[in-house]
Amino acid sequence: MDHTAVLALYDRDMREGARPDEPGARVERAGAVVRHVADVNGWNGVLWSDLDAASADRVIGEQIAHFTGLGLGFEWKLYGHDRPAGLGDRLLAAGFRAEPEETLLIGEATRLALDAEPPAGVRLVEAADAAGVDLVVDVHERAFGTDGTRLRHRLLSRMAADPGTVVAVVALAGDESVSAARMELVPGTRFAGLWGGGTVADWRGRGVYRALVAHRARIAAAHGYRYLQVDATPMSRPILERLGFHALSTTTPYLYGN
Repeated sequence: MDHTAVLALYDRDMREGARPDEPGARVERAGAVVRHVADVNGWNGVLWSDLDAASADRVIGEQIAHFTGLGLGFEWKLYGHDRPAGLGDRLLAAGFRAEPEETLLIGEATRLALDAEPPAGVRLVEAADAAGVDLVVDVHERAFGTDGTRLRHRLLSRMAADPGTVVAVVALAGDESVSAARMELVPGTRFAGLWGGGTVADWRGRGVYRALVAHRARIAAAHGYRYLQVDATPMSRPILERLGFHALSTTTPYLYGN
């Protein structure tokens, strides 16, 4: 993989050329910033910026004023290769708080190790209705210890409005949901995003996560998507790299008012 070329393609298609990722949301180009604006239950934030040392503080202030004027908290999704150097420090000085850094991993769908299957007694089921979404959200809440209200809203809205652009999968051991993940297929691009892969504590280390990645990768390849993208935690990065993903940058959420 040509890391430089693929990263440039990712920036162009998924950040600077981003599309709304839920019904009712919009993507706005405001000078040197591309931002995603949704309602209070959606994702609001800065996706891309092209700043320099002279303009950065002013533009940061403009984005704070814009989102707070709408009554919304928001995220500045900062990548390790974004300019200017030290942009994260400027965000902190402006009142943002940083979440843990993740690694931007990208893999070519047809070159990944796709033979991973779930362990014995576990089956993978795609969520096709509200009951399936509830299973995905239940795993999310148990695996990450966070409230799944926004995830439920996002999945149900997306499945109703654009059913071909999101795939949610849950791993069932008998009737118990033990792991879940989703994939977003971005029309008009070569990228599919893998999100929310989580496994409840008692089932970690048994290959369920690997099986969910392989399952979604096969679906992406069948739909003609060349690349899979993941914002990987330190826990998932080694697994994904063994499957054939490449580390191209880092990404850190900077949150304001959330």
